[in-house]
Amino acid sequence: MVAAVTIALTGATGFVGARMLDLALAAGHSVRALTRRPQSPRDGVIWIDGALDTPAALAELVEGVDAVIHVAGVINAPDAAGFEAGNVIGTGAMLAAAEAAGTRRFVHVSSLAAREPDLSCYGASKARSEALVAASPLSTAIVRPPAVYGPGDRETLELFKLAARGIVVLPPSGKLSLIHVDDLARLLLALATGNTSGLIEPDDGRPSAWTHREFGQALGRAVGKTVRILSVPRLLMALAARADRLVRGANARLTPDRAAYFCHPDWAVSIDRAVPAALWRPQIDTQQGLAETALWYRAAGWL
Repeated sequence: MVAAVTIALTGATGFVGARMLDLALAAGHSVRALTRRPQSPRDGVIWIDGALDTPAALAELVEGVDAVIHVAGVINAPDAAGFEAGNVIGTGAMLAAAEAAGTRRFVHVSSLAAREPDLSCYGASKARSEALVAASPLSTAIVRPPAVYGPGDRETLELFKLAARGIVVLPPSGKLSLIHVDDLARLLLALATGNTSGLIEPDDGRPSAWTHREFGQALGRAVGKTVRILSVPRLLMALAARADRLVRGANARLTPDRAAYFCHPDWAVSIDRAVPAALWRPQIDTQQGLAETALWYRAAGWL
């Protein structure tokens, strides 16, 4: 059994971070969590008011902690500067605070998009954040999650909504890896309390990942529909992204930056960067996880 530790957590109010917080508390750990907005009191949690651009808050966040789990980041921004501020400068600020406090361990949540930094501003910013972490004198681990799904996720919600209508719109032919948010959170916790270092690409354990068509069919089964799968050409995807930006502005889900990396044909994790089996294994079958996510969406009135 792992001894209880104190963890500094960024992104604790987001999709992955909130689940990370739940699992850390369930395991008996204490958490110091960064927040921009007032939060309800919670046993085992000390909420620190501030953000990645407030050094005093970051110093308070890492005070006396054993490990940092840096989940916070920018996945949608109007320009490269927005990604730079959230993903590069923000990560640098967290590292500086952790180093100054003498923190033992730093776990950084990156993205598979960092593997292809020339495709998107997002991927480029994540690659630069990885370089900062790799150069740190701290004991570090960098996690590149593939597509993350699960209850509460708004990023994949649109796909579930389409599937419920009998259609799934996906990028051109390719393959991708997936991971349930609970499996990802368990991995981050295992890394924070262990010593495994380096670059890690976890997934659901499916051999050869998922083709886009297989994933579309799995979404259909999850919502109980036979779906028609449409593979959208790269040019049309780019036009759709521009249209979404015109209609929804800053709230657009499909931006030109996202369209660029969505259309890459291979977002499968690398077997050379797999998680050591002694540390972690995925526990959630993806088809079952998708079905349970659909049920959650319906219960919440989202689907």
